[in-house]
Amino acid sequence: MTDVIVVGGGPAGLSAGLFTAKNGLETTVFDTDKTWMHKAHLFNYLGLESEDGTQFVEDSREQVDEFGVERVQGEQVTSVETDGDGFTVETEDGESEYEYEADYVVFATGTNRGLAEDLGCETTEDGPIEVDIDMETSVDDAYATGATARAEKWQAIISAGDGAAAALDILSKEKGERFHDFDVPADAE
Repeated sequence: MTDVIVVGGGPAGLSAGLFTAKNGLETTVFDTDKTWMHKAHLFNYLGLESEDGTQFVEDSREQVDEFGVERVQGEQVTSVETDGDGFTVETEDGESEYEYEADYVVFATGTNRGLAEDLGCETTEDGPIEVDIDMETSVDDAYATGATARAEKWQAIISAGDGAAAALDILSKEKGERFHDFDVPADAE
């Protein structure tokens, strides 16, 4: 069993994974490498002058790996279910099926909202998964980020912020108080 399962390896999913793993939660990210970032070039991401989307994804993967995220490449999540005490995630890799358990799940699946809908997450009139300000869905401890929860505004930097918001809410629940991930220069030493 892991603490957090993230479904999707684009900016939203990797950001959620980074924050949760960096702060001590066992985190697994399932990534089929179908992120829109492979079609993008970033000129509008704060702190980056210009970067190819694929390079951005590779750099982001390296960063989350350094913080201990377990990235599972190539396993497609086929279902997510809850029993009220956590989530069971089923996957397949074309040859075998697998099952994982987690306390929290983060959907970072772009406009593919089927897994969240199948779980029972409510949608908005426009089709995205309905979330609160912390990106939590109508299903307790299930979060939707980026284009999964937005009809528009699909910028990479917004999606990364959504992933961070979901992660900070999870961390706040785990720590029993509002949690802020704020590093200082001494942390880099």
